[in-house]
Amino acid sequence: MRKLLFLCLVVRCSLGQDAPRFDLPAIAANRDVTLRVSGAKLPLALERSTNALTWDPIATLSTNTPQYSDSSAGYRSAAFYRAHQFESANVLTGDNLVTENGTVTFHPVNHASFVMSWNGLMIYNDPVLGAGPYASFPRADLILVSHDHGDHYDSATLKAVRKTNGTTIVVAPRAVYNLLSSDLKAITTVLANGAGTNVLGIQIDAVPAYNSYHPKGTGNGYVLTIGGKRVYMTGDTGALEEMKSLPQIDVAFVCVDIPFTMTSSQAATIVSQFAPHVVYPYHYRNQDGTYTDLNLFRQQLGTDRAIEVRARKWY
Repeated sequence: MRKLLFLCLVVRCSLGQDAPRFDLPAIAANRDVTLRVSGAKLPLALERSTNALTWDPIATLSTNTPQYSDSSAGYRSAAFYRAHQFESANVLTGDNLVTENGTVTFHPVNHASFVMSWNGLMIYNDPVLGAGPYASFPRADLILVSHDHGDHYDSATLKAVRKTNGTTIVVAPRAVYNLLSSDLKAITTVLANGAGTNVLGIQIDAVPAYNSYHPKGTGNGYVLTIGGKRVYMTGDTGALEEMKSLPQIDVAFVCVDIPFTMTSSQAATIVSQFAPHVVYPYHYRNQDGTYTDLNLFRQQLGTDRAIEVRARKWY
């Protein structure tokens, strides 16, 4: 069995007993590594290296939950970690994706809703539940709406999170556009399946998302190309033939709930075919109030394609 090595450093902090420090890493049976930092007074940038020479940001940790689960550790023969404090508390926390032009940070909100930051831009995906969950985030530069069901689309939330200067761009399918007030229509770009647009330096391609609960053509999945990286949000969908041919997906947000989207087995099969580097199961609260077993999804997906499954807190 491969050995996993750790080097835990904290830099850019004052020395002494009050300095931030790594606790002893916890290694699970599946080789996931949980890292926790104690004593941080500001958000932390967590970085990882395979050689202790070249470092990549992997997460921005809040002072409330300065903990990170590295589910990629089992695919590495060595992993080194370090962290440093930001100079301000005004940063978006979450997982990082390094691109050719800046780092994307992903922050789950609830169910199918999350926010992303990139080069000073804020991107909202399917924001619902009113202003409250988004009160601590900057207003949206770009809002993506997948379809018109209430757990993905809410006009009051769109109005609450848009910028007051009218510069926010909304991207939505025609079925959502038809429901919007005139002021929201004025800032909305309609995309049908197969169409695309480029806004704010981001290429947005609408891809099919449908099943028996979601008629074909009424909803979108989206593939965003950001700084050369490709991020896919499935929206609500079944396991589609069209998904198999999606090229070069770096990060995928995949719906896994019963009965409205996919079972964990269906999702695992389709994910193994388009093979993203990282997959986030989301939308995993089932109709009966239970939650899809994400450990089962991970087991069904297997390890042969080296697809990292990141189970994050959506509920």
